[in-house]
Amino acid sequence: MTDDVYNELFEVMKNRRGPYTGIDIPEFYSLVRELLRPEEAQVNNAMPRKPSTAKDIANELGRPEKDIVTTLEKMADRGLCKTFLKDGVRYYQGEPFMPGIFEYQFMTGKTTERDKKVARLIHAYKKAFDTARGEIRMTFPTTRVITVDKTIDAGNTVHTYDQVSTYIDKNDTIGVGTCFCRHAASLVGEDTHDMPMEVCMWFGNMAAYAIERLGARQMTKQEAREILKKAEDAGLVHMSRNTTEDIDFICNCDRWHCEVISGVLKQSKPALFFNSGFQPRFDPNLCTACETCIERCPPEALAMGDNDIPQVNLDRCFGCAVCATGCPSDAIVMEAKPDFPAPPKDPKELITSLKASFTKQAR
Repeated sequence: MTDDVYNELFEVMKNRRGPYTGIDIPEFYSLVRELLRPEEAQVNNAMPRKPSTAKDIANELGRPEKDIVTTLEKMADRGLCKTFLKDGVRYYQGEPFMPGIFEYQFMTGKTTERDKKVARLIHAYKKAFDTARGEIRMTFPTTRVITVDKTIDAGNTVHTYDQVSTYIDKNDTIGVGTCFCRHAASLVGEDTHDMPMEVCMWFGNMAAYAIERLGARQMTKQEAREILKKAEDAGLVHMSRNTTEDIDFICNCDRWHCEVISGVLKQSKPALFFNSGFQPRFDPNLCTACETCIERCPPEALAMGDNDIPQVNLDRCFGCAVCATGCPSDAIVMEAKPDFPAPPKDPKELITSLKASFTKQAR
């Protein structure tokens, strides 16, 4: 039964998609055997991606509901599935590795020996996965940058989805946890460049789950804005799903460890797959040629040009405004890129766009 349940788990995690799915390699089985006990793997395999009740899952397995509830609760407490209340009913939801289970393991920032072991297993799995899969050819952006809206020139139209404050204002439940990418890197001995750790933000049901079960800290709206300011000062990039609605997280990412940024920087034109729709404009009368913007730029899209004014490579520029927020002379403002398309409305529309772009590229 043990081997069968983990073999089935491979297929389940493969179908849940994400940047790291199930793949039939030794590192996968080493990782999942550490994360999930056999009975938990069995429940995980019966759990659909859409929210379900314990009764539904118990019926699928032909097991008593009370036994399944006990297992589901233990899994939810360990970040192996998501749970939330809706209209007084408890729902559970199977999660992919990323975004999902991997991040949930390190939300509290703990550094126990088991945390280090799990970090090593995840690191080994991702490395082996990348080798087995080969280079990814991106076809459509699944994530997007949200520029720092206070740097946008007053003459530009700013949509609500272009403003980080939109997602803070519309959600009553906001949580913050430890950055998975940087914390996992620190657990395996990598340099995190003294970047802030407690900057991953969650909203709505996802925030409620993270606060209730995973040790995330609940924040007021003002505290959330202070976290964003700290991230901006450190030169981190605001990032979320490439949709205008149904956003339940904002990551604040660095150039060295973020899975998304490191992935897009492997593309010949990174800005095609990770962008805010804005670009920097430099005021030659204010610029002092200090090169602070060049040093801060996450995709290294800036270089000093003629007359000691920085020039931007728009094939690499994310439009994140890290250059503008760090400019000591306020010589940089962000302006809208001409004809930049609006993001998909929701995850369903995003998947449709992904499929259409993949089909187009395959022809």
